[in-house]
Amino acid sequence: MVLIMTKTYSGFIAIIGPTNAGKSTLLNQIMERKVSIVSHKVQTTRTRLRAIKMVGNRQLVFVDTPGVFKPNRRLDRAMVGAAMSALDDADAVLLVIDAQKGLTQTVRDLIEKIKNHKNLFVALNKVDAIAKETLLPMVAELSNMAEFSEIFMVSALKNDGVKQMLESLSAVMPESPYLFEAADAVDVPDMLYLAELTREKIYKYIHQELPYHINVVTEKVETDDEGVLEIYQKIVVANNAHKKIVVGRGGEQLKRIGTAARHDIQNQWGVNARLHLFVRVEENWEDVAENYIDQGLEFK
Repeated sequence: MVLIMTKTYSGFIAIIGPTNAGKSTLLNQIMERKVSIVSHKVQTTRTRLRAIKMVGNRQLVFVDTPGVFKPNRRLDRAMVGAAMSALDDADAVLLVIDAQKGLTQTVRDLIEKIKNHKNLFVALNKVDAIAKETLLPMVAELSNMAEFSEIFMVSALKNDGVKQMLESLSAVMPESPYLFEAADAVDVPDMLYLAELTREKIYKYIHQELPYHINVVTEKVETDDEGVLEIYQKIVVANNAHKKIVVGRGGEQLKRIGTAARHDIQNQWGVNARLHLFVRVEENWEDVAENYIDQGLEFK
């Protein structure tokens, strides 16, 4: 009996780009479910997460990174540092550009930093929103800026061009044993994922009123005697004015956020859950990590 070994391929793909280029939306389309939060707010992705996608016998490990921007605060510098460090071990780099915004200075600076990577790809996103006569010169200029392996024209929101992009990316994965189990999955701590779902709802409902300075931390998750998941989270804001915005009159805004987040958690995890949200003012939370507990409401 002759045993035929099937070759396997596996590698890392770093997704990088300016803030609000559509990286998280694109990753959600790739994985065919929500794995990264999406918001109108810039700089909402703060940590790296890994999403494993199987394309035939090829395993693509996508590393979603925070958007690249000019950092000022310690948190900002850490976010940009996390994005750039993702390139170190990447077998391919996928630069996501918002076609509507074009080749901004941030994009140009970023290309200059990464242009020597051996497998450099571009996903020109939101191409459905601009005219072809605008798009073609942009592609031509991109081609002159670096030796890109391929420039994909996609619409992450409509899932256009994503399948073809995956096929091209899978072709450059190195021959290797699988780095993870051979199934689509997301490598992100449950506590962080739960917090991100709530943070997404905060930005969804009050993104025009509330600044970027906000954080959500899952403090505790328990299961009661009836199998209901009890989730306790703290929402950290910079000042009392921000706290009033999050809580709302009579707690209505916080209730709205909590109800939507609870529904999302239940849909994503297939469980019954109660979500307990607490709001605390911490003026310099970006620079100082502390424990906090404050006002809370429960959402059943």
